[in-house]
Amino acid sequence: MKMNKFFKIAATGIALVTLIAGCGSTATTGAKTDTGSAKKEVRKIKVAFDQGGKPIGYLDEKGNPTGYEIEVMKLVDKALSEYEFEYVPTSSEDLLVGVQQGKYQVGVKNAWFTEERTKSYIFPKEFLGLSGVGILLKKKNEKIKDLSDFAKAKLSLAPIAASNAQYTIVDEYNQANPDNKVKLEAGDAFSVDVVQWVNEGRVDGGIYLGATYEKQVLAKDGPYHNLANDLVYNEFAVVKTWPLFNKKEQEFADAYDQAIKKIKEEKKTNKLMVKFYNTDLFKLLDTVKR
Repeated sequence: MKMNKFFKIAATGIALVTLIAGCGSTATTGAKTDTGSAKKEVRKIKVAFDQGGKPIGYLDEKGNPTGYEIEVMKLVDKALSEYEFEYVPTSSEDLLVGVQQGKYQVGVKNAWFTEERTKSYIFPKEFLGLSGVGILLKKKNEKIKDLSDFAKAKLSLAPIAASNAQYTIVDEYNQANPDNKVKLEAGDAFSVDVVQWVNEGRVDGGIYLGATYEKQVLAKDGPYHNLANDLVYNEFAVVKTWPLFNKKEQEFADAYDQAIKKIKEEKKTNKLMVKFYNTDLFKLLDTVKR
C-alpha cells in the first residue's frame, strides 16, 4: 500500500515537472516569435550620384562608388538600420529628373540650395558637406580674385545652365551689383568643360569647384595636370552642399537628419573632407553665407 502510494506521488510529481517544463518551452518560443514579428523590414533606397564628379562622387578603378559625398552617405546608411542604400551612378541631368520623379529616393551631386529647387525637392535640415567655389582663369588673369574683379575687367564667362546652382550664384551677384554685372549666359547643357573652354580661349573664365580643381588639374594623375602651369583657380566663396530628396520622402529625410547630425558632431565628415579634398572646409563654416 505504502509502495503504491509512493509511486502515485512520484508520478504526480513527474507530471507536474513535465507540465512546467512544457509551459516554459512554450513561453520562450512565443517570445522569439514575437521578437521576430516586431522586427522592422529593411527598406531599399536608391541613392543617385553624379559619376563624373570626382572627388565628390565617382567610380574607383574597381568600379565601386566612392568620393566625399558617397562615403558620408555610407556612414548615414550604417547608422540607419531600417534602410539599405544602393548607389546608382548617373549624370547630373538624370539625377535631378530621376529624384523629382521618384526613380531615385535621394541624389547627391554637390548640390547647392536655391529657392527654385525647393519646389521640386526636399532639402533636409542638415547639410551634407561644403564646397569651395571660384573662378578658373588663364594665368595672365590671375589678379582677378572674385566676381567683382571679373565684371570690372569685362571678361567673358563660360555659359551655365539656368538649372545649375552656379548660375544662381552669379545671378545673385548681378542682382546685388546692377552697376557692375558679370555677363551671364544660360547654356543649353547642364555644364560645359570649363577647363577646355578657358584653355582654348573660347571664354576668359568659368565658375569652378575647388575640390575638382585639386583632383582634375593639380593632382599629378589628373586629366588636366598638363595645364597646371597655364591655369589658376581663385576661390571667392564656400557654400553648403545638400542631398536632394524626393518630395514624398520626408520620413527618410528626417531619419537622415538625425544620423548626419551625429556624424558631423563626431568630426567624421572633417576627416573625409581632408581625405578627398585635401582640405577641411568645415574650419570655414562660420564664414559660409549660404
